[in-house]
Amino acid sequence: MNRPELPISTFLMLGSQHITMEIKSTVTVIGGGISGLFTALDLALRGIDTMLVERGDIGSGTSGKFHGLLHSGARYAITDPESAKECIQENKIISKIAPHAVKDTGGVFLGITNDDLQFSETFMKALKEVGIEHKVVDVNEVLQSEPFINRDTKLAIWVPDKVVYGYDLMASVAVTASLNGAKILTYNEVVEFIREKDSVKGVKVFDKINNTTNVIKSDYIVNTAGPWSFKIIRMAGLEEIPIMPTAGIMAVFNQRVNNMVINRLRPPSDGDIVVPYADSSILGTTATIIEDPDNFTISDEDINMLVSEGAYLIPKLKEMKVVRSYASIRPLIRSDVSAREATRDFRLVDHEKENGLRGLVSVIGGKFTTGRLVGERVADLVSSKLGIKSVSKTAMTNLISPLDINLLDYAERIGIPKVVVKGILDRKGSLDEERYSSSLYILLSLISRGRI
Repeated sequence: MNRPELPISTFLMLGSQHITMEIKSTVTVIGGGISGLFTALDLALRGIDTMLVERGDIGSGTSGKFHGLLHSGARYAITDPESAKECIQENKIISKIAPHAVKDTGGVFLGITNDDLQFSETFMKALKEVGIEHKVVDVNEVLQSEPFINRDTKLAIWVPDKVVYGYDLMASVAVTASLNGAKILTYNEVVEFIREKDSVKGVKVFDKINNTTNVIKSDYIVNTAGPWSFKIIRMAGLEEIPIMPTAGIMAVFNQRVNNMVINRLRPPSDGDIVVPYADSSILGTTATIIEDPDNFTISDEDINMLVSEGAYLIPKLKEMKVVRSYASIRPLIRSDVSAREATRDFRLVDHEKENGLRGLVSVIGGKFTTGRLVGERVADLVSSKLGIKSVSKTAMTNLISPLDINLLDYAERIGIPKVVVKGILDRKGSLDEERYSSSLYILLSLISRGRI
């Protein structure tokens, strides 16, 4: 495992002086969410010199603010069948390559009202058509394992929904990418594009930690900045792409009241899913089109509406405390339909074909569940442009977890004081063992990014 091979002066700060260094990379990926990280990994596994830059920490944007669901695709089987097919495919792949980050809880769709029951036949027909495993389960059996669900439930349909621990997965992708040669620079914000006529030649990035501005020269730039992608496009001198930033609000409760993912048996709507995430239950979600992903506030009315809707599934939610709320700003593909009805699929924009600007590719849309597939498709496109014939390996590459590496030996090899690592390892078997696991992910991902 090697630290990013950057000039030592890249990591130095002399007072408040800005030092500009030139760095070279075949491909630069902008954005450290799930799609950007899997793009960097896919490219690195093909032997392509790759650098990823992220203005915050990995997962500090949309990918760190979803509800924790590894979609089975059932939610979109009727309204968005292509996205549903992608979700069930990726559900299986992520479970295989990153079992340490996935909890196989299963999920149920609950039919409570007569309208719910009328929807069930159409729902199950759609599940069958897109190939999503499902079965009707006895409501009394569900009540035994889920005692807090609505006692008026008349129908329960099981689907292979799962829970995915977002930071654990993203840290594992980052580490695996780094070990395969990708250079991942967090807290490095793109501030300017370097263009020569109709070609992008690189970007200028501001290193927030070292207070330096550096130039990264690249053959191709991949824009995976999520809902901020339109800002990157404008920075490149183009008109904005058809992106529709959409806020989805989540409410986190002070205890976990469900073991499976609980869904409402109806078309996707507000407050119709409750995810068991660690010791909490997370209720979601809404779909509101917004102007600026950096300026969105959650109102009390929003939370009250969510809780009111969620209480149809789990009445106890009305009695519980919402300990916090947050919003995930999704980069949906712009369309003439509402944000709720818009596709959750993704699209690649080859700006050479669409705008005459060579060297830039953008991603619109996508979900956390389909981040690996996005990375594969982007790497296929970029590889073809570079004349590289290697194929994607991410679906068959087991992602590294902290438990896969002897951190003490590794720390010694790269000069990190063993006491730093040992202080975390000593938490294993203690009252704080759960925090120990999270600390290992943070430590290992920081090491992989050259920040320690």
